[in-house]
Amino acid sequence: MKRPWIVITSAALIVTLAMGVRQAFGLFLPPMSVELGIGRGTFGLAVAISNLVFGLAQPFVGALADRHGAGRVVFFGTLVYVTGMVGASWVGSALGLHLTFGLLVGLSLAATTFVVVLGAVGRVVPAERRGLAFGIVTAGGSLGQFLVVPGAQLLLSELGYRLALIVLAGVVAICAVLAIGVAGKPAEATDGPAQSLGQALNEAAGHGGFWLLNAGFFVCGFQLVFIATHFPAYLDDQGLGLGIGASALALIGLFNIFGSYLFGLSGDFWRRKYVLSGIYAARAVVVALFLAAPLSAGTALAFAAAMGFLWLGTVPLTSGLIGQIFGVRYLSTLYGIVFLSHQVGSFFGAWLAGYVYDRSGSYDAVWAATIVLAIVAALLHLPIRDTAVHRVQPA
Repeated sequence: MKRPWIVITSAALIVTLAMGVRQAFGLFLPPMSVELGIGRGTFGLAVAISNLVFGLAQPFVGALADRHGAGRVVFFGTLVYVTGMVGASWVGSALGLHLTFGLLVGLSLAATTFVVVLGAVGRVVPAERRGLAFGIVTAGGSLGQFLVVPGAQLLLSELGYRLALIVLAGVVAICAVLAIGVAGKPAEATDGPAQSLGQALNEAAGHGGFWLLNAGFFVCGFQLVFIATHFPAYLDDQGLGLGIGASALALIGLFNIFGSYLFGLSGDFWRRKYVLSGIYAARAVVVALFLAAPLSAGTALAFAAAMGFLWLGTVPLTSGLIGQIFGVRYLSTLYGIVFLSHQVGSFFGAWLAGYVYDRSGSYDAVWAATIVLAIVAALLHLPIRDTAVHRVQPA
């Protein structure tokens, strides 16, 4: 078995690069919309397709990782990611954008991000330190956002979006080497009676808390992808410019480095379901305060910092709660199903926001929806039964 620090470091770097490049997509909305002659709803649909495919592929990719190991899945996922980015740099139509940014990038993200690598980490880290380890890996996604988004903005201004996408594809290619660090076939569980995949799925399906986690993660996906995709354009519409939008996305990434780490760590000391409920409630407050305050560069960046602290803190807590309740043998598969719900929410956050804007010329209704959904998610986590399921060892 690999040393835990090797797996954690490799997983964090993979997420740093894969998610960092993905979080820069919102910067490409204005130039690509103009160049390709498409509306924001059409561009948002490409991102929405990516997120939906990302989610639909998660249970299957998670099952592959649980069977064959994370290393192989990450390696082949990286190849698909690079193909999608290079392809997007050459397309000249909405259909091409939907196939590259949408289908290919969506498939590749499923194989190079949280579901796959957190399963590998969960199997080499003791249960009492799992929250911290998950928090470190999740923070990698934010570090990537902080480092990659400003670089992507510079590439856009200096090279144009086509060459910028090719350079970013080269950045993603590094994940193929890092896959070595998370390679290895999972061993059978030692924390209870042996299970088949089918038994694990039936067990989760009969647990009410599993479905409440699905509902909560739907809200998370809606909120985050709406902001990541449309916030730069929203600020540009208000006269603040794309530069402030890029700074806001980078600030979200910076503050989520601390948020992911601290919320992951909190899961080792406090009941995860209560911390999750608190995160969603805090998001509702932050969005409401942002909308109530006069818009300026200062309030936009303050909102980004506050939202960034809450950004991906749900990931180590949700995945940790699944491992806590069901064990880690099929963590990638079960978390993949919950992440599918997250990506369905992401689909609507990206596409519906663009559709509403194209129809009304405003994001006001979508901002209001983020507040209402956050309150609902905060309430849904409270009744979750978070004790480990009891399995009877066959005679």
